Amino acid sequence: MNAAIDLDAMKAESEDGVVSRFAVPAIRCAGCISKIENGLLQEHGIFSARVNFSTKQVAVSHLPDLREDTIKRKIEQLGFDVQILADNPLAEEKGGTDKLIRALAVAGFGMMNIMLLSVSVWSGAMGTTRDLFHWVSALIAIPVILYSGRPFFSSAFMALRYGRTNMDVPITVGIILATGLSLFETMTSGAHAYFESVVMLIFFLLAGRVLDGMMRDRAREGISALLKQTAPGAMVLNNDGTTNWISAKELRPDMRMVVAAGDNLAADGVIEQGSSNFDLALMTGESEPQPKASGDEVLAGTLNLTAPVTVRITAAGEDTSLSDIARLMDEAGQQRSFYVRVADKAARYYAPAVHSLALLAFVFWMLAGVGWHQSLLISVAVLIITCPCALGLAVPAAQVVASGALLRKGVMIKDGSALERLAEADRALFDKTGTLTLGRPVPIDIDHLSLPQKQVALALAQASNHPVSKGIRTALLAQNVAPVHIDALEEVPGEGMSGRWDGVDVALGKPIKSDDHLSCQISIGSDQIAIELQDEIRPDAMEAIDRLRALGLPATIISGDNASSVAKIARATGLTAQSGASPQDKLQAIKRLSGSGSKILMVGDGLNDGPALAAAHVSIAPGSASDVGQQAADAVFTSDSFLPVALAVQTAQRTMQIVRQNFALAIGYNILAVPLALTGMVTPLIAAIAMSLSSLIVVGNALRLNGAAK
Repeated sequence: MNAAIDLDAMKAESEDGVVSRFAVPAIRCAGCISKIENGLLQEHGIFSARVNFSTKQVAVSHLPDLREDTIKRKIEQLGFDVQILADNPLAEEKGGTDKLIRALAVAGFGMMNIMLLSVSVWSGAMGTTRDLFHWVSALIAIPVILYSGRPFFSSAFMALRYGRTNMDVPITVGIILATGLSLFETMTSGAHAYFESVVMLIFFLLAGRVLDGMMRDRAREGISALLKQTAPGAMVLNNDGTTNWISAKELRPDMRMVVAAGDNLAADGVIEQGSSNFDLALMTGESEPQPKASGDEVLAGTLNLTAPVTVRITAAGEDTSLSDIARLMDEAGQQRSFYVRVADKAARYYAPAVHSLALLAFVFWMLAGVGWHQSLLISVAVLIITCPCALGLAVPAAQVVASGALLRKGVMIKDGSALERLAEADRALFDKTGTLTLGRPVPIDIDHLSLPQKQVALALAQASNHPVSKGIRTALLAQNVAPVHIDALEEVPGEGMSGRWDGVDVALGKPIKSDDHLSCQISIGSDQIAIELQDEIRPDAMEAIDRLRALGLPATIISGDNASSVAKIARATGLTAQSGASPQDKLQAIKRLSGSGSKILMVGDGLNDGPALAAAHVSIAPGSASDVGQQAADAVFTSDSFLPVALAVQTAQRTMQIVRQNFALAIGYNILAVPLALTGMVTPLIAAIAMSLSSLIVVGNALRLNGAAK
């Protein structure tokens, strides 16, 4: 389950010290996390150390007089390259996935060309021809190995430099031994060289690492999207009445900023002068603009719609509510997939054991008198045939195939581990506006309008991009209504459209709420005609809710919208509901349910859902969601239908069955292959083919998921 760290607790922990952050790109597994966190706690003056696996960063709370350089050296002594993060800790930290992709491409190119040359050798090429092919293979393989093997070589060197080991150490040993043996065979006109085996090994290892890296990079994008909601700066009002523009990071409490209509707020504050309507949808989920006047609090990232206001700043920079939400999101999604952690741990303990077997095999056959050459061949065969490629591909192969199948059904999975967590979820929480509903108010009945009234309404509606205008336009066009010509068209944000038709003032007003009803008015001269509106529930919502219940996920509505609007949807769906929920309320609800043992699927769309989406065991957002909502969620569905939510859970459960089968296949392969290699019945070439075949079997089994998303 994703661990959500409470912001207040984090602040309290560091009251007596400072928090420094470090980028550690080489964090790859649960063992790395444990090594860094436990190792740093041994340093005097460090209160706590937390690794964020998604961002590959370490947050260290320490005494002010403990230098960051000292902490940096300590992390290096633990066997990791590290950089001090001096800028905004919430900013996106670029990973090394691009480098891995380039290394994978080079390895793939080299593997294909060397395999083509090897076909001639396998077909019976002898003498000078065979030697030529071996030399050409060496000329291709050695640059490829040096370039594509760098991620393993550098990691292994760093670990050994400080007297430690990691999974890349035995991999590097195997690559070096196999390459050295192949060069020896080539220089001595031997019958077999194993360059294709080495490059193939690197290719499959890189493939798994690239898949994992791509998933980690996606997990970092949400914070960057969230921070973009804040204005880059503000016009600050000086005591002498003049104004000057100041960047957001230089704003301070008690400064006064003038916020024009149409501008986002750059800081939290209280309105000192003026009144206006504010779009709070991203913060609260409230579907309609909210009026704010002198003395009311306004928050960074919200949009001022109608009139300029003067705001006295109460919090700026990293102290704003928006940054608090970003920080909560950053802390919320740190733990890794259980099955990936199992694969990491298995590979970590398994690889040293296998290399010990290879060494024992070499010693045994030397003592048996077969000579160093044959003993080394057997040892290298053991190293190659037992490479944990199939084990490393067991999880990502299934995740990628399932993600592709869901993508064709309109569900985009951003993090492979989300499929595992979807399969584990046992309770669902749904936001209302834009999630269970389409977030597009539409007219309930327009037949009471006369034809001229419909024509005027269409002319006004088609000139606006407001959701209500779009709904009215769609409904009228469906009745083949033709618009009239209107002069002096004008849209006032938060008020509606106005103009003149045939010498008469006409207007399409803003939506008005009364009890649980939503309506807007068309004005033609002195006549005013009301159009009742409703936010439609998504198609197939009831079927999706029933299917989720059958899959073991009862659902509840939790919304920031008002009680009457939420109650209406709750009655229509038969679900229990909580209204008026702030981002912190939603986060606390998830913490409370998670604390009682539930594994929550959160489905939401707004900025107010960001922390909840990140903190939930797993999360899904609709394609109409805000950038922050989409980035914070583990999956996004693109259609208006709500059925993809249930489809994603169903596919995830099937994916986990395939993952478990892949683990069994990978383990079974090694149970059969290791004895054969130890007894000298397998050459390095056959070992490479067997290793590749085991990986292909795992991938082939994963391909059965192509038909799972139905």
